[in-house]
Amino acid sequence: MTTKKVTGMALLAALGTAAGFFPAMPFFGAKLFPVQHAINVLAAVFFGPGPAVLVAFVIAVLRNLLAVGTVLAFPGGMVGALVAGLLYRHTRRDWAAAVGEVFGTGVLGALLSVPLARLLLGQEAVAFTYIIPFTLSSLAGAVAAFMILRIIFPFFRRDR
Repeated sequence: MTTKKVTGMALLAALGTAAGFFPAMPFFGAKLFPVQHAINVLAAVFFGPGPAVLVAFVIAVLRNLLAVGTVLAFPGGMVGALVAGLLYRHTRRDWAAAVGEVFGTGVLGALLSVPLARLLLGQEAVAFTYIIPFTLSSLAGAVAAFMILRIIFPFFRRDR
């Protein structure tokens, strides 16, 4: 990894961690946090799937250490970042990264969160408990990231 890439990843991780101190909307034990999802899409587009997962992991660790997140940030954020990165790598389209974030977090991450909620949080979650809140949160963040990519960053990207 280049210094420029690591620095960009660190900046996104810092932004995601700092944004964790702003109020999130609680919903069935989950915290809706659209900024995380926007960062996942941006990291997927700028750096690729592996680094995007690493950024999501660092944000989840820091938010949990600072008591501004839950363990549900791990499967939701990391799976969403991975799917966003893979779809972007395959298509080179911003919208594909956004769709990947919504599907990865909203469906796959939500389903992976159920066992964690049962084991670590003591919640009696059923299979589809987190799909609606995770999808709403990731949809809001993905739309925000898509708009940022289309409006602010089109002249800075080499792949256009």
